[in-house]
Amino acid sequence: MAKEPAERDDSHDYSYEPDPGSAIERSDAPQNPGLPEEAHRMTDKDPKEAKKAEKRIALFFGLSILGSIFATVAYVYFPIIPGDMTSVRLNNGLTGIGITLGLLGIGFGAVYWAKTLMPETEMVEERHPTRGDDETREGAAEIFTQANEESGFTRRSLVRNTLIGALLATPIPAVVLFRDLAPAATPQDLMKQTMWDKGVRLTRDPSGEPIRAADVTIGSAFHVIPDGLKKLKDGKLEEKAKAAVLLMRLPIEDLNESEERKTWSYQGIVAYSKICTHVGCPVALYEQHTHHLLCPCHQSQFDVSNQCEVIFGPAARPLPQLPITVDAEGYLVAQSDFTEPVGPSYWERSL
Repeated sequence: MAKEPAERDDSHDYSYEPDPGSAIERSDAPQNPGLPEEAHRMTDKDPKEAKKAEKRIALFFGLSILGSIFATVAYVYFPIIPGDMTSVRLNNGLTGIGITLGLLGIGFGAVYWAKTLMPETEMVEERHPTRGDDETREGAAEIFTQANEESGFTRRSLVRNTLIGALLATPIPAVVLFRDLAPAATPQDLMKQTMWDKGVRLTRDPSGEPIRAADVTIGSAFHVIPDGLKKLKDGKLEEKAKAAVLLMRLPIEDLNESEERKTWSYQGIVAYSKICTHVGCPVALYEQHTHHLLCPCHQSQFDVSNQCEVIFGPAARPLPQLPITVDAEGYLVAQSDFTEPVGPSYWERSL
């Protein structure tokens, strides 16, 4: 059987009274030392010293601006010459010095500003876990306003303007350096010009064996590269990425060709860029019965019988067609290069 709890005796006083001999009551108990006395700086006492400090800060920020400009000019006027290590050292050295000055100028200026002009009064602010009341928020706004007045950011126009100038100038060398990584030609020009030209033979990928028109049967598909690609050493992969072609033969009656393209095919044999016009994936799947080409990346589909127009998926335009014919020996050759840029449609967008 459970025992009932004893009733509380309210006649007793349960409040706590400290022992007169405890540390709480003793006079020798540790006392809060408080904050140390503020030591006033010369800039706090003398407006002339504050003005001098302001000029020194502006000098640091100005040095940062000059350093960023110097790095940009040095990078442009002392270019790296392939094979010349002296030009490499000169370019890297001068550019590095300019960037270093640009960054150190801002750092030294900011530190000197904090040490000489910004107030050193120590403050303790309790963290508030929830939204404060309107009075507290007004007090916080007042603190920010006071901090702005004490730092002199809006009042000291020389410091403010040189700081803004330094912050704006600092990224310039990075912009110039990264922009120089891009090719000199526009993307439109680079993707429009490939290894295909008049008389260049169509060869099998990867063997490089020339292809006779008689070898291309109805329903077959060949992965094609331009003749001479295998002999390249530098830029081989880049050229192949642009010039890769799919070669197919359809019944002539199934081809729906515009008047200007009737001479681009040869007895039902057509050649189209292998690079999808969506994001540049290789279009490698050919459905013989439907005459459809499928891009495996995002499922764009192109109708070969209708000039490779897009019939499904995110691709924005048809695959570029390579005009072909045969030479005196019966080998398939190109009539010209592609008449439009190959690959993703965004290469054609204006920069």
